[in-house]
Amino acid sequence: MKSHHFLQLIALSALWGASFLFLRIASPVLGPQVLATGRVLLACLVLLWLMRQLKQVWPGREHAWPLLWLGVSTVALPFWLFSWAALRLPAGYSALLNATAVLFGTLAAAAVGEQRLSVGKVLGCVLGFMGVGLIVRLGPVEPNASTIAAALACVAAAACYGISGPFIKRHTARMEPLALATALHLGALLVMLPGGLWTLPEARWTPGALASMAVLGVVTSGLGYWMHLRMMRHVSSVAALSSAFMIPVFGVTWGHVFLNEPLSGGIFVGGLLVLVAMALVTGFNPLRRPAPLEPLP
Repeated sequence: MKSHHFLQLIALSALWGASFLFLRIASPVLGPQVLATGRVLLACLVLLWLMRQLKQVWPGREHAWPLLWLGVSTVALPFWLFSWAALRLPAGYSALLNATAVLFGTLAAAAVGEQRLSVGKVLGCVLGFMGVGLIVRLGPVEPNASTIAAALACVAAAACYGISGPFIKRHTARMEPLALATALHLGALLVMLPGGLWTLPEARWTPGALASMAVLGVVTSGLGYWMHLRMMRHVSSVAALSSAFMIPVFGVTWGHVFLNEPLSGGIFVGGLLVLVAMALVTGFNPLRRPAPLEPLP
């Protein structure tokens, strides 16, 4: 992996780590269904505007059903599950559980033959989970049915991201990342819109909730997802998912700064482990010399 791709992974981690903060702010006020639907709607508007400005070509009709399935599995379901879990879990917990996407992605990539499981990748997964365990202080959360269900919802959302990764990777070779991101969000919106409209009367429209939904839709979903797909063209699906290991670093930090959630003393050691884990999973080595260019015939 090239250095600028590695830096993009860290930037995405900071961006998506903040999404758990905004979910905690907006979900109890708007409701998970309205929040998730509004987030996707705003992402669609931004991506459609970019499609128009950049004169991008839409995917062919033969891709409609696969893109609809991927839109549900990689946008609609994860967005709703994390929004629902935000009603019951601190931002740091959700960010930690989101890191399991790398495990699911590694297994899915191996299952479809995209890449083989190596000792380095397995070790990277283990170190990553150790790192996020140090970063997030798993404090006294009441182990009742509600919190367990919320934790399972986060793991299910992460599984959606991880398992869909290799299939998204294949589509980035067939169509432009912007067109792919737009199609996925439009497919998700078609599925989510009825539920969002049904629960709309229950939403409370506060400035903080609206601002949070705007950032989630425009920045973390629309622009962030486009950036993610552009990078996925050049790296493996597992490498692209490895940003999930860094997300807890930022998710816990943002939660501590803005929501006064407790900050673990192991964040610095854990952060170092996470960086090593990302390097192992992605194959990034800053000390490795680039391969020499072959002379022209």
